[in-house]
Amino acid sequence: MIRKLAPYTRGYRKWILFAVLCSAGESVLELLLPQAMSDIVDIGIAQSDRTYIMFTGLRMVVLAILALACGVGAAALAARAAMGFGANLRQAEYEQVQRFSFSNIEHFSTASLITRLTNDVASTQMTLFMGTRICVRAPVMLITALVMALRISLKLSQVFLVVVPLLIIAVVIVIRYVGPFFMALQRSTDDVNLVVQEDLNAIRVVKSFVREDREKEKFAVRNSTLRDTAERAFGFVVLFMPVITLLMGGTIVALMWIGGHYVADGTMFSGDLMAFFTYATEILMSLMMVSMVMMILTRAIACAKRIIEVLEEQPEITDTAADSALQVENGEITFDHVYFKYHPTAEGWNLTDVSLHIPRGATVGILGGTGSAKTTLVSLIPRLYEVSKGAVYVGGHNVKDYTMEALRDGCAMVLQKNTLFSGTIADNLRWGNADATDEQLRQACAVACADEFIDQMPDGYDTHIEQGGTNVSGGQKQRLCIARAILRQPKILILDDSTSAVDTATDARIRQGLRSTLPGTTKLIIAQRITSVREADLIVVLDDGRISGCGTHEELMATNAIYREVYDSQQEGVSIDG
Repeated sequence: MIRKLAPYTRGYRKWILFAVLCSAGESVLELLLPQAMSDIVDIGIAQSDRTYIMFTGLRMVVLAILALACGVGAAALAARAAMGFGANLRQAEYEQVQRFSFSNIEHFSTASLITRLTNDVASTQMTLFMGTRICVRAPVMLITALVMALRISLKLSQVFLVVVPLLIIAVVIVIRYVGPFFMALQRSTDDVNLVVQEDLNAIRVVKSFVREDREKEKFAVRNSTLRDTAERAFGFVVLFMPVITLLMGGTIVALMWIGGHYVADGTMFSGDLMAFFTYATEILMSLMMVSMVMMILTRAIACAKRIIEVLEEQPEITDTAADSALQVENGEITFDHVYFKYHPTAEGWNLTDVSLHIPRGATVGILGGTGSAKTTLVSLIPRLYEVSKGAVYVGGHNVKDYTMEALRDGCAMVLQKNTLFSGTIADNLRWGNADATDEQLRQACAVACADEFIDQMPDGYDTHIEQGGTNVSGGQKQRLCIARAILRQPKILILDDSTSAVDTATDARIRQGLRSTLPGTTKLIIAQRITSVREADLIVVLDDGRISGCGTHEELMATNAIYREVYDSQQEGVSIDG
């Protein structure tokens, strides 16, 4: 575990070293104070030597100031190292998530990934912060105090032979049972975050169906589970404190009883007994600190395991066999006996023996019922998923020959679920081309018919888009996403049912604009309305992951029953509406 996380301390290791040295120095300096106090009692006061008392007292003040300086330095350095470690770990985890394919992301829920990036990282960095101080301070204090106590009285130190094993047994018992609870605690945190995320993302659906009470109940159940798990986990920790207090109290009573007899017998000075009490307290406090670190470490191990799961997840789609110099030159697409399934162990195929050739610059319509794998088919082109069997070629090259950056740079995809980011309209549009001029933004929006509503907004292209695009309608969001894709000037443009929220007249104007603006771009249009693809050069009909028919509108009307049935049902709907 430590070996796997150690690389993320790079850049902060010197601060960890300095923090360790400061913690050790603080502990040693503090432990010199009891001996100085003992000397004042046994020598200075016993001999009425004011000079000795003043000199030793001044030495104690200097030691205390130095210990304070070391303590402050240790805290500051440890905090800097821990925060840097946490930042490195979050950055590495986030970059790893960016490398994931869709199938990798499906291994983790979004809520779980958020918890792992925030809560789990915070727990590990807090452990480093405390460990840098306590894991150094406690052993140094323990060993130094034990040596000093043995120097004062070997016989009195035998009390530790009883209390230390009891303390160790208590720590082992608690750690053994608390570990699984901490892992369950993090999973419960995932569940709570999942409910919150779903409700916030779908708040309009929740309110429109008046399901607030149902969602409150669902949250209450998971929140109660989190509370109960936390109570069980931290209950062991809380139970541990009275045990420690009892052992410490019993030790002090035993030392007072035995040590008092030694002083009364004259075999031990009272100042030595006072110093021994102090060292005994330091020993017990050190053991308690080590115990508490072990508790924290138990939770940190559970969190670290979850972080490492993300870091060690192997991206299923990589650039291992890619040619870094290869670029997408044209939008020619070929599916060569393609088979695909989302899960290797699934019995059936989502796509079965798909063979299809699309010339460069062609406009292709893709139709099919729900679940016919239309989105799955086009997702294989930019390698959002990897084919299970067969091959997909773009521009005459296997998609695996391109780096993912080069391949996806040559493609633009407007998904069913349109996504806008917080920022201005111009900021969102420049996702397609970061260097686009204002004039290019206006031209792209004119093609996508987005200019008609942007111009009506008070701030125009500087209008702020709320998170998720909640302050624009579904049709406006679709048109902005289309404009963003146009700005990319791609070799392949994929529109996945991306005009479903606009009227047929606007849909027709967008298609006309695409033909005139991107004549050399291969356009794949997934649609439910035949009017959206009727004029396409080629129409592909999918049925249960297989190609049912290919051809123009007229050819499919004559040869394909599924296409003809869809056409007739839509014409019937038009007649009813009329």
